Amino acid sequence: MDDSRPRITTEPLADGVQVRLLGRWTAESLAEQSHWQDLQSELAALPQDWRACTWELAQLDRMDHTGAQLLWNTWYRQWPDQVLALPAQRAMLQRVAQFSSQLPPRKQHTAWDLFLRMGSWVVTVEEHVVDALRLLGQLVLDCGRLVRSPRSAPWRDISGNLYRIGAAALPITALVGFLIGVVLAYLMSQQLRQFGADAFIVNVLGISLIRELGPMLAAILIAGRSGSAITAQIGVMRVTEELDAMKVMGIPQGYRLVLPRAVAMAVAMPLLAVWTTLAALLGGMLAADLVLGLTPAYFVNALARAVLVSNLWLAVAKSVVFGLLIALIGCHYGLRVKPNTQSLGEGTTASVVTSITVVIVVDAVFAIVFKDIGI
Repeated sequence: MDDSRPRITTEPLADGVQVRLLGRWTAESLAEQSHWQDLQSELAALPQDWRACTWELAQLDRMDHTGAQLLWNTWYRQWPDQVLALPAQRAMLQRVAQFSSQLPPRKQHTAWDLFLRMGSWVVTVEEHVVDALRLLGQLVLDCGRLVRSPRSAPWRDISGNLYRIGAAALPITALVGFLIGVVLAYLMSQQLRQFGADAFIVNVLGISLIRELGPMLAAILIAGRSGSAITAQIGVMRVTEELDAMKVMGIPQGYRLVLPRAVAMAVAMPLLAVWTTLAALLGGMLAADLVLGLTPAYFVNALARAVLVSNLWLAVAKSVVFGLLIALIGCHYGLRVKPNTQSLGEGTTASVVTSITVVIVVDAVFAIVFKDIGI
């Protein structure tokens, strides 16, 4: 054991407990992660009546102001009843106590505090809803302007976002979709084989992947990949004051920032959903061939009979809605970023979490509303 490691030992006495500090209570020693974790565990195990304990500091190898501040905080910035310390150690603790304020008492939360916190949460939700409705209304007006004068539309921005959102995401969506198809086919084959229903794996895989999992996987991946990028791009523009410059120059933010991303996402999401579904079906087809012996030709023929085309159209329509929602949520949180890096990180995190949650909720709504279509 390292003798210089900062540590605490306790020894029972006739009139109480003696707490002895050993090792080097210095900034250099406390900076080591293992030393800090061990010392925190020892501090947490101290008796509850720490003020009645006898604190012995004379056997410390060394203590600087960092160690003295840690000890003073351990004492809740109040002197214990008995402290056995060298004059230099006591003087150092007195200097720390002189320039350290008392810790404020822990506030007890009352019912009124909880009511005010709930009211603050309601106001925050109301602000988000109002801003989201304003953003959606502005998008509708910008779409009308795009239809009226397509020559002045930001086609270069739309094509650039379409490449970054769609084409650049093809490898990761294909990989995830393929692996999900393999896993589902393998697990389903284990269960269906027990009942001699091997052929029905095509029905289960086709409905689940085409109708639900394909669009859902693509939307979740794009929400984490492109939704966060949208928020970060617009948030950085806020930090660098580019949004303020656009406002001063009279450049409409919705037409130049929100519209290109929304259009690109609405176009790319259905294509990515179909691409992810095809990759998942390919993985399921290969797994079914290896595990159950179902040939790819049989799989394709049975898939066409088991899954109606209406399921594919429903998945495509659902993906368009997912794309619009992810783009709007990303732009919404990006425009709400404050000109500091902490707000940028918080906005990006909130954008991803909200996008994924909204995608799952909207998918559940689609499943309930269109439960009689394609089944």
